[in-house]
Amino acid sequence: GISALVELPKNSVAAAVGKELIIFRLIASSEKSEGWSILEVKRLVDHQDNILSLVSVNDLTFVTGSHVGELIVWDALDWTKQASECNFWDSSVQPDAQTEIKLFQSPNETSIRHLASDEENVYAAVGKGIYVYNLQMKRVIACQRNAHDSSVLHIEMLPNRQLISCSEDGSVRIWELREKQQMPAEPVPTGFFNMWGFGRANKQANQTKKVQENTRMHFLELVGDLIGHSSAVQMFLYFSELGLVTCSADHLIILWKDGERESRLRSLTLFQKLAQNGDLL
Repeated sequence: GISALVELPKNSVAAAVGKELIIFRLIASSEKSEGWSILEVKRLVDHQDNILSLVSVNDLTFVTGSHVGELIVWDALDWTKQASECNFWDSSVQPDAQTEIKLFQSPNETSIRHLASDEENVYAAVGKGIYVYNLQMKRVIACQRNAHDSSVLHIEMLPNRQLISCSEDGSVRIWELREKQQMPAEPVPTGFFNMWGFGRANKQANQTKKVQENTRMHFLELVGDLIGHSSAVQMFLYFSELGLVTCSADHLIILWKDGERESRLRSLTLFQKLAQNGDLL
């Protein structure tokens, strides 16, 4: 059956059916009959395993994720493959972390259960971790390999480069994408050519600056942990200023509010009432 759907331009829809991505186009019926007809346009078979997740980035791009950890970036207009990533366990993403040697990875460790995007990056829930794939650089720029104690089931972007994730372990966490502070570039050694201004120093400095810009390191920092569920949190809905609603296998639906914002609102309401009663005079 169909595991995921995403809307594309030109009245088209991409449907994930097993390993295949099938593009359908909606065509208006003849004048005699009302409604639409569905026409199969193309079958894309680039994935090696079942497609579990789909996300539309913008009018030009959409992304798919598979059971074995394949992420593919597609052109939304001509449905061609633009880029791909399948080595989410590359230790170069987190050079400070201890390198993990895995002879065998279970599907639960590699499955891309859910995808989210802010047009600049794609955020992938891979096993227990969260990975940030930059669309312009076409590589993973940050990750939390063990964001939760069990598989991440759902992720969604918030304003200010924040991200919410929920897991089979019953936890709901808020992350923020931040850039690591880089050490200043090493000065280019002075010498005969530099003294006479032949331009070698400027060329090396420009190359160093370019390398630094292309290798800017980012990280996901945990900024919130919502504790309340006792079983797997399957998904949530974010309603901006109204709050966050989570649903879990523990049969609870919980509404969460931003504590700092609610405190400010209570204080404002209190001052307004005091002002109305003349108690502030």
